[in-house]
Amino acid sequence: MKKLLPLLLLGLLAIAPLAQAKTPGEVDIGSPLRDSTMQGLSGPSKKLSDYRGKPLIINVWASWCGPCRQEMGSLERLSHHAGGKQFTVIGISTDDYPEAAKAFLKQAKTSFSHYIDKQVQLENMLGANRIPLTVLVDAQGKVVGKVYGAKEWDSPEALQAIKQAFNLPK
Repeated sequence: MKKLLPLLLLGLLAIAPLAQAKTPGEVDIGSPLRDSTMQGLSGPSKKLSDYRGKPLIINVWASWCGPCRQEMGSLERLSHHAGGKQFTVIGISTDDYPEAAKAFLKQAKTSFSHYIDKQVQLENMLGANRIPLTVLVDAQGKVVGKVYGAKEWDSPEALQAIKQAFNLPK
């Protein structure tokens, strides 16, 4: 079953090619994320470790990014999937100006937590050399998948791939 997971993610979610240049300090798939404090954008600041204990879906976006804006609605719906009990969705903006990011969030009407990465620390650690990027992190903080490009995150195919990546019940 574990051998099928990479193939499923590759086929359904178009994971980036392995030849892609890495960002400075990028955490590889299969490795744990380093703990880091995230500056709150839609709420208080938190550490990545505050999200341990439940799978985490991290979406890296910017207010000026068309594909990022396009997928935000499906991420909002995903954040409510199964009452938010199986996994948590958060967003990390790469905007230089918090005001632009906040204006977009107000327009998009998202309810899940968002943070801003003005220092490029999280961007580099996650491998966000292009966006949107969605990183799947297991309950122990290990990266299990990275997906570049906009997706319909609440589609049946994406939900099945997420459940398999996190080894959740069907």
